Amino acid sequence: MTSDLMLHAVLGLLPVCCFLAALVYLDSYKLIPMRWVLIVIGLGCITALASYPLNVAGLELLQIDFLAYTRYVAPFIEEALKAVIIISLIRRNRIGFLVDAAIFGFAVGTGFAIFENLFYLQALPDMQLGTWIVRGFGTAFMHGGTTAIFAIVSHTLAGQMPTGGRALYIPGFVVAVIVHSVFNHFFFAPIVNTLLILVSLPILLTVVFQQSEKSVSEWLGMGFDADTELLELINSGELSASKVGKRLHTELSIRAKGLLMMRESGFANKTGEETKAKLEELKFLESSIGTTGLLAMKPFLEMSQKDLWQLYMLSD
Repeated sequence: MTSDLMLHAVLGLLPVCCFLAALVYLDSYKLIPMRWVLIVIGLGCITALASYPLNVAGLELLQIDFLAYTRYVAPFIEEALKAVIIISLIRRNRIGFLVDAAIFGFAVGTGFAIFENLFYLQALPDMQLGTWIVRGFGTAFMHGGTTAIFAIVSHTLAGQMPTGGRALYIPGFVVAVIVHSVFNHFFFAPIVNTLLILVSLPILLTVVFQQSEKSVSEWLGMGFDADTELLELINSGELSASKVGKRLHTELSIRAKGLLMMRESGFANKTGEETKAKLEELKFLESSIGTTGLLAMKPFLEMSQKDLWQLYMLSD
């Protein structure tokens, strides 16, 4: 009995964790610190915990068949809870590129699947081996994949339409719910559903990684040259309209790009003391200006989503 339980635990937990580890490893620029991956996994576990009483209450309120509930109601609740984490990361400028979105999204789904499968291990220890294969390689990957899709779509739209507001999150949410619902319909045999997930998800994420790597390389190349030229103009006095805050942003931008170049080359470089001092100086300037002043200046700073992200990357 104990050996069966261990085997079920391995099948239910290990595949999705290994896939997430592979995603982190394949990110050549190491854009996300490991502690943030672990934090997001933990938050994913919390969403799974929160979904249980909500689903129980939903079943009692709607008084519908359990199978119908899992197909048409549960996907909305569970995807909404997972989406809250991604929206928070986007709004806090913690996601800079598509690969960040993919990893963070899959990490949220991994946390959700870990908690859910641990719950089933405790509540239904006698489930068949085939069920655990489907749960470990199918359901768990589905949770990671739907949240990754939501993160990728939402991040892309947020970058294209910075002033789009909450409506930007609707398309990705709808796609995530549809994929979740279709999976729960089991139009095919459970093992076929699982195989479809295992084939389609790596293809999707491979395309995302390729596009993201290209985007990072272009951003490093053009952005580094532009920032260096701007900093030279500021230092020479030729850009007389520049302010100290703009100078600090530019210096930190160059340092962030240099840090990514070193990571891509295999150097485990960390933020130096001089850079930390400049970050503290920037924080002091922002606190001196105040929230109202920052809001008034925002239209003139021309800070993109990636510009804000790189400052958070340096602070990590």
